[in-house]
Amino acid sequence: LKMSAMLETPELPAVFDGVKLAAVAAVLYVIVRCLNLKSPTAPPELIYQDSALARFLLKSCPLLTKEYIPPLIWGKSGHIQTALYGKMGRVRSPHPYGLRKYLTMADGATATFDLFEPQSEHCIGEDVTMVICPGIANHSEKQYIRTFVDYAQKNGYRCAVLNHLGALPNIELTSPRMFTYGCTWEFGAMVNYIKKTYPQTQLVVVGFSLGGNIVCKYLGESQANQERVLCCVSVCQGYSALRAQETFMQWDQCRRFYNFLMADNMKKIILSHRQVLFGDNMKKPQSLSDADLSKLYTATSLMQIDDNVMRKFHGYSSLKEYYEEESCLHYLHRIYVPLLLVNAADDPLVHESLLSIPRALSEKRENVMHVLPLHGGHLGFFEGSVLFPEPLTWMDKLVVQYANAICQWEKTKSHCSDTEQAVSGQE
Repeated sequence: LKMSAMLETPELPAVFDGVKLAAVAAVLYVIVRCLNLKSPTAPPELIYQDSALARFLLKSCPLLTKEYIPPLIWGKSGHIQTALYGKMGRVRSPHPYGLRKYLTMADGATATFDLFEPQSEHCIGEDVTMVICPGIANHSEKQYIRTFVDYAQKNGYRCAVLNHLGALPNIELTSPRMFTYGCTWEFGAMVNYIKKTYPQTQLVVVGFSLGGNIVCKYLGESQANQERVLCCVSVCQGYSALRAQETFMQWDQCRRFYNFLMADNMKKIILSHRQVLFGDNMKKPQSLSDADLSKLYTATSLMQIDDNVMRKFHGYSSLKEYYEEESCLHYLHRIYVPLLLVNAADDPLVHESLLSIPRALSEKRENVMHVLPLHGGHLGFFEGSVLFPEPLTWMDKLVVQYANAICQWEKTKSHCSDTEQAVSGQE
């Protein structure tokens, strides 16, 4: 018995070592899978019609054809990119100085935007203003907006950034209404102010996430809205709330969890304005009641908040009608200026099925290009060698690079037109 025990004992450490090795291997496997370390880096996928404009853009925008390389250790995870953007915004974010402007809307609401003057001469020597619409519940003080504005200013752009109605914590609502998914009223008021104040300026329209829906819908609502607009850039939007609502309730890619977090943030913003929105106010929507306030407290998704509160600001009878009418999907084909639609393949908030919308549009319209990098998450697009991201992101640089290219394109077209007129005049 002793002999057999002595023979078996040395084998136990070997068994434990095997278990440890298996555990380490399992952890490494999970890390590799979660961080997508085996995912390749590549240039973004481009969907576009072969045209003179597209060929010019490919030559003038190196970022369109160059590999996008995210930080090595975590940058290939769309979740980490999204979480870092959401929590941190940007790294070493600058503090551009701007003037806050106040505009009174027809219903008594007070729209605000921040105006930032250029810090250098523009590459074509012209007056160009970027009119910027941030993401859901965002404003000019968000770090990703500050970083982008600072970079645009240094490239010669004046920047006007809309503060979504009710989003700034120190600005009170002056009417029982706050920003919604597709309301273009405040953005339109800001654009009209810029056009009137700077009659010589041309516009570059930029929208991030929900802001992408608003700017595209705004341009498509009226041909007049596209006057003096050089181009439009939309980053990380979902194009159709109606088609997105079902995917946003799924646990795939943790979208249901993101939905819960965003809904919680929206609840806090709405409740911070509870007195104006739900108080005894003769102007408030007839359908907005104390029962809606009770439902707001228990809401766990953006759809519940939209159904119980947001759609009622504009008198929609159902959530389906609200999403149908407020999505830019039905307005995209009415945009005739150059349009850049940017999404990330690993964006956990935008389901891949929604990307068929910009793809189909880009395959039909010469003015549209869809850019789809493999990585970037939702508004992340961080760059960096191994661990620490750089202050400027791939997204910041791409938007400015594209805008510069369009400005050059328009100047070349204008020069050619002037030359043709001069020649015909001589004849």
